[in-house]
Amino acid sequence: MQIQHVVKSATLRGVDAIPVDVEVLISNGIPSFSIVGMPDVAVQEARERVRAAIRACGFTMPGDRVVVNLAPGAIKKTGSGFDLPIALAILAATRQIPADGLGAYLLVGELSLEGRVRPVAGLLAYALCARDGGLGMISAQAQGGSVALVGVDQYVVETLADFRRGDFKRAAPAIHGKAAEGRDFADIAGQVTAKRALQIAAAGGHGVLLMGPPGSGKTMLASRLPTILPPLSEDERLDTALVPSVTGADISPILG
Repeated sequence: MQIQHVVKSATLRGVDAIPVDVEVLISNGIPSFSIVGMPDVAVQEARERVRAAIRACGFTMPGDRVVVNLAPGAIKKTGSGFDLPIALAILAATRQIPADGLGAYLLVGELSLEGRVRPVAGLLAYALCARDGGLGMISAQAQGGSVALVGVDQYVVETLADFRRGDFKRAAPAIHGKAAEGRDFADIAGQVTAKRALQIAAAGGHGVLLMGPPGSGKTMLASRLPTILPPLSEDERLDTALVPSVTGADISPILG
């Protein structure tokens, strides 16, 4: 007996998310659970999280030989975001959840031992990957709800048990940030040379490196530089937000 199922996910490489097929094969043999396809330590540890989460949510972990293949095999797979797609592929293969429609979504999320779905770093990159592949996205709620700006049909889940019913809620809309409220470049007194350098950089689109001892005004100058810059286009905002997104920082001030 062999049962196979495939779902869609992705892995981060730099600030980009690369599509990955999560293939699960359940066959007769000595009970085991292995993951292949160049997984890192965090992906290998998914075996214990997936086992515990499946049982905690009232499902049954198959007692047969389970092999998970992350394709393409030549790309290094990193992070804990494969927990959710691996668990869902197993549950769909064993017909414990409805499998219809899962292939239309990119799945990403970390599982707790109780089966709760946690957001992972880089959800914006995953959403862009889903958009480019013509897929929707199922994950935990992104911080600030900012992924909604990408235009992806995103649904959020709280626990693995939500897939028993197949009734998901849409992601919350983006929360607009106000990090720079009340700051203005015109408020800077003195700092004539530094202000002139920032004005030239802003006009010419140049990069700026601020160096100096503590208290010399570097943070004050940098925090007010955006107030003399032109508004970012939508594509520029997304590109700017990718770096803090993959580090797990809040990107709503950039996208707001």
